[in-house]
Parts: sequence; structure tokens; C-alpha cells
Amino acid sequence: MDSAAKDEMQPTLSPGSSCPGPEWPEQERAERLARGAALKWASGIFYQPEQLARLGQYRSREVQRTCSLEARLKSVMQSYLEGVQTGVWQLARALESVQETREALSQACGLLQGVSQASQPLQPLREQVAQHKQLQALSQLLPRLRAVPAAVAHTEILIDAQQFLEAYVSLRELEQLREDTWALLGVLELPVFQGLDLLAEALGQAVEAAAGTAGKLAREDPALLVAAVRVAEVETGRKPPLGQAPRDWRQRCLRALQEGLERAHFGSPLLPAPGALAEWLEALRVALPVELATAEALVAPCCPPHYNVVQLWAYTLHSGLHCSLQHLLTGPELGAADAFTLLHWALHVYLGQEMMGSLELGPEADVSQLEPLLTVENIEQLEATFVANVQANVAQWLQNALDEEVAEWGRKQEPNTDSSGSYYSPLPAIVMQILEENIRVASPVSESLQRRVQGMALSELGVFLRSFSDALIRFSRDHLRGEAVAPHYVSYLLATLNHQSALSSSVSVLQLDGAASGALAPVEAALDDLQRRICRLVLEALLAELQPLFAALPSRRWLSSPELLESVCKRTERFCRDFWRVRNPTVQVLLAEAERAVVLQYLSALMQGRLVCRGADERTQAAERLEHDAAQLQQLFLGLGLEESAHCAPVLLALRKLLNLHDPALLGLEVACLRQQFPDVSEDHVSALLDLRGGLSQEQRLAALSFLKAGPPPSPCADRRALFSLVPAPAPESASCLRSGFCA
Repeated sequence: MDSAAKDEMQPTLSPGSSCPGPEWPEQERAERLARGAALKWASGIFYQPEQLARLGQYRSREVQRTCSLEARLKSVMQSYLEGVQTGVWQLARALESVQETREALSQACGLLQGVSQASQPLQPLREQVAQHKQLQALSQLLPRLRAVPAAVAHTEILIDAQQFLEAYVSLRELEQLREDTWALLGVLELPVFQGLDLLAEALGQAVEAAAGTAGKLAREDPALLVAAVRVAEVETGRKPPLGQAPRDWRQRCLRALQEGLERAHFGSPLLPAPGALAEWLEALRVALPVELATAEALVAPCCPPHYNVVQLWAYTLHSGLHCSLQHLLTGPELGAADAFTLLHWALHVYLGQEMMGSLELGPEADVSQLEPLLTVENIEQLEATFVANVQANVAQWLQNALDEEVAEWGRKQEPNTDSSGSYYSPLPAIVMQILEENIRVASPVSESLQRRVQGMALSELGVFLRSFSDALIRFSRDHLRGEAVAPHYVSYLLATLNHQSALSSSVSVLQLDGAASGALAPVEAALDDLQRRICRLVLEALLAELQPLFAALPSRRWLSSPELLESVCKRTERFCRDFWRVRNPTVQVLLAEAERAVVLQYLSALMQGRLVCRGADERTQAAERLEHDAAQLQQLFLGLGLEESAHCAPVLLALRKLLNLHDPALLGLEVACLRQQFPDVSEDHVSALLDLRGGLSQEQRLAALSFLKAGPPPSPCADRRALFSLVPAPAPESASCLRSGFCA
């Protein structure tokens, strides 16, 4: 195209015309900034007067610069306008090309529609050609299709004969033939292939059944196991045709392996009946290691390495045993023997060297990292079951032992003695043997079970002690009421003190190593209570014999003769003659309590107001009698073996001083001294003693009693024993009462 034609196509601009653009918002601002900058420059240049002379030069230079800028602007604008003209011309040419292309496409569409209409009469011919090709291919496959029923029957025979490799080859040939027909006929299924899926399923079931008896086949026919595994592996690795689901025979084999193991060892008929758990666990102890050894030595070489046969065997056996135990625990409650056997077997035997932890097994058979056979809840359930059953048995055994012991208390013979002459009974040894044996039996199982059994043993020992105490009370009540008189009542009470002493000395064997030190505190307190109760029963029998003698004390006869206290001492000595058969230190406690009981009875008799001394001579006689009686009582109990430091009879010497004092003005000091020695003495007690002394005016009595209140507090002493607080004081009489009436 020449330049003239080009110029004709390009748009032209009239001379002097311009393309005024839209007003820019920044234009006015730019002009203001430019004017301001120019003014600033001009003011800086012409600030000094001498610069005005050069104004012409500046003007001419600025004119030249302005002209240069205008020329450059005109050049740029001209170049821009030329580019716009070129672009408009190119757009016009492109529009022409698009229109020509559209017209060509319209012509092509018309031609294609004509061809489609012309090819419609050829469609039946095309279908005939396709059918001819299918018939031609089927004619070639017809001999093979005729042989399909015979091949299916032959494959079934091979499957029944467990010839898995040959059966699988035949099955694959049939399936390949079916796939070839599918390729020719599409999705059309020929009737001759309808039983092929059932045949494949039959082979899969046969392979699965062989895998389910892998242990037996590995010992008897390993080739059959290898053939089954190979068929499963080949079929799993084969890519199925489109539209057909894959047959994962490998997973079926692995699942059959696990199910076969579970049926062999944990099937429903094999679960133990009640009472047969020990035999079942013993059979598993022998069978499971043998099963793992068989898997490692015989089954694993018949399977691919990725089967992890030994690990699979260990996991399956462990999982099956876990499920069986869970099923067992959800059934009827186990007995004590079964619960103990299961706990010991699961916690110690199962993972021990004689079973799953055997050194003959490889690391693949390790089950220590799997979930435990028994959960924490299972262990707590079994421990609670065992402890509850054992507790019932222990309670029955202890009750039987107690009943046998109580039956002997009414015998006509005295209690049995040991080599030292002390009263003896096997009851404490039986009780401690029962409790200690149960704790010892539980110790190999677990520390928690041992603690539970120890708690149960201490609880049952406490119950036994309460029952023992109740039996003593009934024994004493029946004897005292005459319902069942025991010929040797006191002797058997003394024998029970030895029982208590034996239990106290041996109860420490129930204390576990590392257990809290206060675990035995309730039992020790119960033993102390039992000791106090037995001592009280013994002392009640003693006081029952001494009561008639103390009824005549004090009296005029008592002042003049020692016969009353001698009778008391003789009866006390005769009553306590068998105390030596009680073992130390209990005999010291019993003698101390007996001595205190006699002294308390003596003090109680003094407080009854039966005697009032008429003068100084009688007061002297009473003081001498108190001194003599104190010495006689001390001599009696020293002879019986009581340590001198435990005597209470010296209290009579303190009362002697109160009676023997000649100057009534000093009574207050004696009363204060008495309170220092015996802080539990009360005003009523002192008043009763002053009544016994006699010869005091009302003012002297009040003065003496005032020292009891105003005197210094008694000094603390830890070893002081209660005396006066246990003596009933007579009720105080009014001041107008004539005390001389007690002298009759």
C-alpha cells in the first residue's frame, strides 16, 4: 500500500485544531506552585539593587528557555498524534479481517450440515459392519466358548482337591476369556459365564479356609499353605478390569488366620466353667508359647515377610485372650480362688519367662507394649471380689474360733497353761495366723491387693475384738446372774488377759513395710479397751468379795483391832493368787488396778461418815490405824509382785496427817498439802474427812476448807493417777445438822 492510500485511510486533523483534554484538577494547583516558585526565585535574584542592572540579561535568557520548552512540547504532541492516527488505521484493518473470517465460517457450517444429511442413509450399513466384526471375532472364540462349562467343572474339581495353583490358573483363563468377549461385545454378558463369579468366590473361600488352619497345615502340609498364600498374593496384586471390584484375598487370608487362632483357643465352648478357671489358664500357659513357636518356626517361612506372621500371631492371641477375659468378667461373679488366680496369672505369669516373655521367643512376639490384659477397672473389680470373699471367710473363721473359745469358759477345769505356768489358749495364734496368712498370700500379686487385704485384716480384727468384748460381757452377766455359773470364772478372765497381751504383742506383723504408722492405731485402741474391760470385770469380782468387809469400816472395832483389814488382805491375797499366771507387763497393770480398787474402796468407806472421832485419843488411834493399814496393803501387793512405784496406799498416810494433827489452826496447811499431792480431792471429800476427825467448830471447818480454795494451784505431774475423783463423796449436810448423831 502506497503512502497516498495510507494517508487517505488515516484520519486527518484540521490545521490549528487541538485535542483539548479534560481539565485536570491539579492543573491550577501546579500553576500556582510554578508562579510561587518563580516569584521566590525572582525575589532572591533581585533582592539586591545591583542585580537590577542585569534584568535584561535574565529576561532574554528566560525567553530563550521558554521558546526551547515550547518547541519540545510541540514535538512531543506531534509524535503522539501520529501514533494515534496509526492505531486508528490498524483497528479499521482488523475489523475488515474479522468480517471476512465470519463469512468463511458460515460457508463451512453449511457444507458440514450437507455432509451429515448425506451420511444418515449409511448408518444401517455401519451397524451391519460392526455386527459382522463381532460375529467374525466370536466365530474365532467359539471353540473356546464351547469348552467353558468343562473348564468350570474342572476348576471346581481342582478347588475341591485343594490344588489351588492349578485352579487359580484355570480361573484366570476363564476370566481372561470373559474379558475378551467383553472387549468385543461391550457389557453384554454371555450365559456361559454366569457361574464364573461363584467359582471365584468358591476358590477364595477355599484359600481362606486353608489360611484359617495355617498352624495345622504348617506342620502337616506346608506346600498347601504356601499355595494358598501365593494365590492370595497374586490375586491381590492383579489390577481388576473396569467396572469390577478388586478381590483383596490377602486381607481375607490375614483375617482367616486371626479368626482361626481365636477359634482354636478362645471359642465359646472353650471358655472356662465356674471353678475351672485355673485349669483353663494353665492350658493357655502351655499352649500360647507353643503356638508362637510354631508360628515363628513353621508358619512364617510359608508366608511373605510383610505378613509379619509372628507379630500377627502374638497380637491375635493377646487380643483374643483380652476379649475372653472381658467376657468372663462381665458374667457371673468369680469366686475368691478364681479372682486370685486370674490376678496372679495376668499380672505375673502371662508376661513372665515361662510364657510370653520366654527367652526362646523372638522380639516380634513381644506383647508388653500392647494394651494390658486387665484394665485398671478390671483389676479393681477382681481385687474387690477377692477381698470381699476372703473377708466373709475370715469373719466366719474368726467367729468359729471365738465360739470354740467361749465354749471352754464354762468348763470345770482351769484354763490350760504353757511351760512357764501362764494361762494359754491357741486363740491368739489362730487369729493372727488367719490374718497374717491372707496378707502373705496376697503379697505376690500386687501391692494394692496386699494393702486391701491388710485393711480388711485390720477391720476384721477390730470386729473380732468387739465380738470378744461382747462375749466377755455376756459371760460375766450370765455368771453374776447365776444363769450359767462358771466354776473358774476369774481364771478364764485372767486367761483372756493373756489373749489380749498376745494379740497386742503380735499385731505389729500386720503392719506392711512403708505403710502409714497410724494404720494400727484403731486396733491398738480396741486392744487397750479390751484390756480395760477385762480388768474391770476382774476387779468387779474382787470388790464383790470385799464389799461386805468394807461395810464395817470405819468403826470402833476397826479402831481397836486390825482384824477387819487382815480379812480384806486375806481375801484379796486369795483372790489374786492366780495373777502370776498373767504375763508381764499385763500382770503389773492388773495388780496396779487391783491395788487401786482396794484403796478406792477403803477411801469410799472412810467418806461414808460411819465414824466420828470423839477426842484426841480416837484421832490418834485412827491415824495409827491408817498408817498400819497402808503398810499392810503395801506389804500385800509387794508380795503379789506389784512394783512399789505403782502403789496407791500411800494416800492413807496423807490422810493420817490430817487426822493426827493436834493444832486445829494448822488444818488449813494440811488441807493445802493434801491438794498438792492429790489435785482431784474435792471440798466434799475434805469435809467428809473433817467429819471423821471430829472436834472442830464451824469456824475451824470453814477456815480449813478456805485453804482448799485459796491455796496455790497444784503442781502439774504427768504420772499422777486419779483417786479421789473416783470416790463418791457424801452429799453435804446443812449447818444445823447435829453431827454427833453419827457416833451411835
